[in-house]
Amino acid sequence: MTATTGTAAAQAAAHTGTAAHTGTAAHTGTAVHIRGLRRTFGERNVLDGLDLDIARGEFLALLGASGTGKTTLLRILGALDRHDAGTVLVPEARTIVFQEPRLVPSKKVLANVTVALPRGERTRATGLRALTEVGLERHADAWPATLSGGEAQRVALARALVREPELLLLDEPFAALDALTRLRMQDLVGELCRRHRPAVLLVTHDVDEAVRLADRVAVLRDGQLVTDERIGIDHPRDPSDPAFAELRRRLLADLGVKTTTTIDRESAE
Repeated sequence: MTATTGTAAAQAAAHTGTAAHTGTAAHTGTAVHIRGLRRTFGERNVLDGLDLDIARGEFLALLGASGTGKTTLLRILGALDRHDAGTVLVPEARTIVFQEPRLVPSKKVLANVTVALPRGERTRATGLRALTEVGLERHADAWPATLSGGEAQRVALARALVREPELLLLDEPFAALDALTRLRMQDLVGELCRRHRPAVLLVTHDVDEAVRLADRVAVLRDGQLVTDERIGIDHPRDPSDPAFAELRRRLLADLGVKTTTTIDRESAE
């Protein structure tokens, strides 16, 4: 497990975090260990003494209003930003999938999946297996410009998973997709994460998406986690399930959004 210093440059093609190795965590079952994390912009502490652990193989969804520091936290974990104080321990093998696919236009699909990996038949075979997992094996020789938005995002997901990360960072990866494609991508990500078992941090504004996919859901507000709850609903999760609806209501309330049920309860009081 590596301590991040936040000095690594973002590479649109690779998305693999690198950082100076300054210590190893004793928490062998833990993929992410954060204590007292602070990140300041000007006079504002966007992250203010944040504590967080993510277990190996655990899927955590992070909710919060715009500007609360969700993406800042993800970027720190991916070594794309620095932190001003605190301890941040992460695996060396980690990858990021962004809201936009960030494919290299001059490389075909398979070359995008295996970019920055050693050349050879073994890497090609590994890349093709990754494309098969996301249903794009027939697009290996296609150019990125010929892909739909959902297909391009599947390539980005294959590129992340082909590196066998211990930590997968998802920065609103479905936000730019239409509703039907978004649901299909959610199903695909859930299936692949259960198969490969990386620790996952999903940053999202979509409460239903968080509840549908994650093992745990947390809400970030004023630089700290105000909610951190394990989801005790079996997969597959149905939004019409009363337990799903109740958790959605509580999370929306934590986000400052009043639902009809919440308003009715307040009126009754």
